[in-house]
Amino acid sequence: MSSQHYFSASPEGPFTRRSVEVTLDGRSVSVSTAGGIFSPEGVDKGTAVLLKHAPAPAQHGDLLDIGCGWGPIALVMAMRSPEATVWAVDVNERSRTLCAENAAALGLTNVRVSAPEDVPTDLSFASIWSNPPIRVGKEALHGLLQHWLPRLSPGGEAWLVVQKNLGADSLLTWMTTMLTEAEGQFRSDRAETSKGFRLLRVQRV
Repeated sequence: MSSQHYFSASPEGPFTRRSVEVTLDGRSVSVSTAGGIFSPEGVDKGTAVLLKHAPAPAQHGDLLDIGCGWGPIALVMAMRSPEATVWAVDVNERSRTLCAENAAALGLTNVRVSAPEDVPTDLSFASIWSNPPIRVGKEALHGLLQHWLPRLSPGGEAWLVVQKNLGADSLLTWMTTMLTEAEGQFRSDRAETSKGFRLLRVQRV
């Protein structure tokens, strides 16, 4: 699939839903996907690494999935933290529609699907999880992370999964520098390496 499709607000091509069987948080479930979004075949390898190795998200407050796609990360966060509010954010309207439908089908009433510009600006997040869109380009990626990561709540953690050969280590170096200039104190490190992916952790102290 051309990257412009799932990075676009309104992807080209017909919006044809299809049902896919996946395992989320140990549950075998059926979800809806479609063309024009990220990983329509199911849970991609990077997301699987994040879901396996990231510790439990915060149990209360507001949580964030940056680039939700059809919803695997947001849905698992909602399953693991039923008393928290999970904000599932994506620029792609088709992704947002599918994520909302999948949350409703699974009875996850604590998922709020939103375009980035519609998230209240005064919200901070106790946990941020993301498989960020590396292929969108360095400038756009940096802008995305610069917008969201400083909005971690004190004591909060962000977990990002990035393919090693797509610049995970240089991204960690950039994030460390960027957050040094942000308001508040942050620590960032490489917490795990698995199947060619780095799991990067950012903590607000």
